[in-house]
Amino acid sequence: MELSNINRKRIITLLKEGNRLDGRKPFENREIFIETDISNKAEGSARVRLGKTEVIVGVKLQTQEPYPDHKDEGTLIVGMEINSSAGDRYEPGPPQIDAIEIARVVDRGIRESKYIDLKKLCIKDGEIVWSVMIDIYGINDDGNLLDASFIGALSALKVTKIPVYIEEEGIKYDKTSEKYLPLTKNESLMMTFYKVGDNLLLDPNREEEDISNARLTLAISKSGKDKIIHSMQKGEIESISIKDLNKIIEEAENVYDKLSLELNKLITR
Repeated sequence: MELSNINRKRIITLLKEGNRLDGRKPFENREIFIETDISNKAEGSARVRLGKTEVIVGVKLQTQEPYPDHKDEGTLIVGMEINSSAGDRYEPGPPQIDAIEIARVVDRGIRESKYIDLKKLCIKDGEIVWSVMIDIYGINDDGNLLDASFIGALSALKVTKIPVYIEEEGIKYDKTSEKYLPLTKNESLMMTFYKVGDNLLLDPNREEEDISNARLTLAISKSGKDKIIHSMQKGEIESISIKDLNKIIEEAENVYDKLSLELNKLITR
């Protein structure tokens, strides 16, 4: 407990000076590593490291009847599990609340931005459509699993190929398809900002996240010169002031261009 208090004071002192323990600036993300097509069983897959935080994401496609209110659209399902080896706070068993929240936030960011063209996943109107299932596995948690999971989902979706489907025969998973998942230009990026004391920061490591008072996650895309916020998720107990919200939005817009450029260099089909 005493060590935690010492670390908290040191982190806050550095943030007031515009610095962090690992040498980054407050709104600078850690190094990102992306490896795609790591699974020969998934239609799309990726391994992402954000600093020491690591996730593996797989995308599977299957067919189903469409939902009654979306008869000409495919479906999207996002699930997450955090492996017990990811950190001392995680235990084996059913998905914990952290994993459930991350899955929902990732789902909302993809869905609200309409990044997947669900109408193009309709095989036969009112009868059969493709269902996109994104499975996220947290392998190591050194802070900010939220953003790492979204980057992983985005990376896996970009390399996902639709299996061969033959009417009356079904899906031929053993046949190679060169048809990629239909994605739109509304590529959203997720950025989670944390408040530590009176200071805001992006992409915290585990020590920084543990002493944070509040967090706000934004999913943003770009339309021309404008940035569009598709979803927000508030976390932790402390409120976010209007002043802090304006600062977060301002920094998110600044970070978007840099992060988008970086990810597009790392994610290749």
